[in-house]
Amino acid sequence: MSEEDNELEWGMDHDHAPGDEPEPHNVGHSVRNYLIGLVLAGLLTAASFWVASGTSLLYVAGVPMALAALAIGQMGVHLAFFLHITTGPDNTNNILALAFGVLIVAIVIAGSLWIMYHLNANMAIPPTLMNLHTQPG
Repeated sequence: MSEEDNELEWGMDHDHAPGDEPEPHNVGHSVRNYLIGLVLAGLLTAASFWVASGTSLLYVAGVPMALAALAIGQMGVHLAFFLHITTGPDNTNNILALAFGVLIVAIVIAGSLWIMYHLNANMAIPPTLMNLHTQPG
């Protein structure tokens, strides 16, 4: 018996997301996984609003890091429970499409920030024009 057959026999097939179970397809099982994802996403959203509202349990400087951690957790819940992104060989195209989308978003954000910085630095009004006392007329 091969190792793969042994894993499947003991139910240790690790190439599936929580909502992406192998056949036979059980609708009740899928609905349960979507509801688990919905509850987790709702809890993470409520926690984000609670942290952002100024709770006294967190140090003020730690609020942005807490929000970033909750956002990363939210992305993980969406990827696993709703988009069914797994490490299986049949999901290679999904992972590549996701990576390409992240790359395009990063390029757009970095390019926008770069353009805005250079516009701010190079298009500023010279200080001599800002002094109204030295203007003719």
